[in-house]
Amino acid sequence: MTADTIATEIIHALRQGTVPARGLELFATGLEPLVAQVRSELDHVGRGHGLSKWLRGDYGAGKTFTARHLAATARAMGFATAEVQVSVNDTPLHKLETVYRRLMERLETPADPPSALQPIVDGWLYDVGDKVTRLRGLAEDDPAFADACEQQIEDELADISRVNPAFAAVLRTYHRAQVDGDRALAQGLLAWLGGQPNTGRQLKTAAGVRGEVDGQAALTFLGGLLTLLRQSGHKGLVVVLDEVETIQRIPSNMRGRSLDALRQLMDMLSEDRLPGLFLVVTGTPAFFEGPKGIKGLAPLRDRLALPADDDPRFPNLKAPQVRLRAFDAARLRKVGLAVRDIYPFKDQERGRAAVDDTYVGDLVDQVTEGFGGRVDIVPRLFLRKLVDVMDRVDTYPDYEPREQHKLQLDRSELQDEELAAYEAARQQSAPEDGDGDGDGEPGPPRRARRLE
Repeated sequence: MTADTIATEIIHALRQGTVPARGLELFATGLEPLVAQVRSELDHVGRGHGLSKWLRGDYGAGKTFTARHLAATARAMGFATAEVQVSVNDTPLHKLETVYRRLMERLETPADPPSALQPIVDGWLYDVGDKVTRLRGLAEDDPAFADACEQQIEDELADISRVNPAFAAVLRTYHRAQVDGDRALAQGLLAWLGGQPNTGRQLKTAAGVRGEVDGQAALTFLGGLLTLLRQSGHKGLVVVLDEVETIQRIPSNMRGRSLDALRQLMDMLSEDRLPGLFLVVTGTPAFFEGPKGIKGLAPLRDRLALPADDDPRFPNLKAPQVRLRAFDAARLRKVGLAVRDIYPFKDQERGRAAVDDTYVGDLVDQVTEGFGGRVDIVPRLFLRKLVDVMDRVDTYPDYEPREQHKLQLDRSELQDEELAAYEAARQQSAPEDGDGDGDGEPGPPRRARRLE
């Protein structure tokens, strides 16, 4: 993928107010110490261990961005990755089979985008054939090659069979289906292996397996996947569980099962029962401190507790739980400048002159003004406004943002957390500026000062 393509993807995502899928390293700021620490921990995981990192931050602290950036760093180091967004209805954490299915759907490698299960399995089979050629001196057209491959596959599957016999049985049958040219059977087997429900009875009979990948079996299948990845030349797997705070909105019995699933994962990692797995979990302070979060399960709380004298200005990056520092004006300005430098202006000289360093800093102040000076809440909105300005500069040769751009915030473009902060700021300023409309309801957002 070319640099221009990546730049275009980044700008498209920021224009919509979302985190880009790739290229995050081009405008990540303030994360260097954490990335360096995670690199060290990934080296440890790559030697057959398991670890977890829990990212804690308020809205706007960049939890999803940071987790995705860490996943990209891991792929560059030779890991496979999968990002799973936890949600109440689509991917509830207490249903491990659903989490496993989403993981397999989002499975990605340095060479293959989601969903990468088939390329991983096919690469594994290719490596088996390559070993037969190297170790036994047999070419593919040798009559003994097929039998030798079967034997080598059995040797390779021995480790997987110890972890999950069903996983190994499906891989064995998948290979035979590929040799026989039975594409339908091969695809069906991969679907079953990926946790897809309602696969046909015939293909399960062919592989000698029963039922579906459900419940606690999902963790066993995760172990099979980890073995397959290591045999395929990958260092391991990084799994991101994003927005786990959503479990606070579900009934207590389901919440308890969700917390216990997280506790079980931590125990398996600490005991190296999931060798090669690095788990990244993101959550809000309420998830870490509130009664409906990890405090609801004492063993999990104890494993993730921060010391009483923890200083958020100097977070312990080696601890399982890490506080992400909120944005300040200087850091947000630095991000804005990096995005400005990424933007593919048709006329780079004009673009950078119209949106110069001073303008970017002033725009930070202007966007922040409507939120009572709270920089921490506005990164998403600021970047969206910045891209909007650059779009107009790129489209209209006579557009000058200092003269023509008048920032105005609209409730429809604010997310819930942004809207709450915006209205709180308005209520605090209402007695001084008389900004209401006289009927007890807030008036339209005031227009921020014009950039000079």
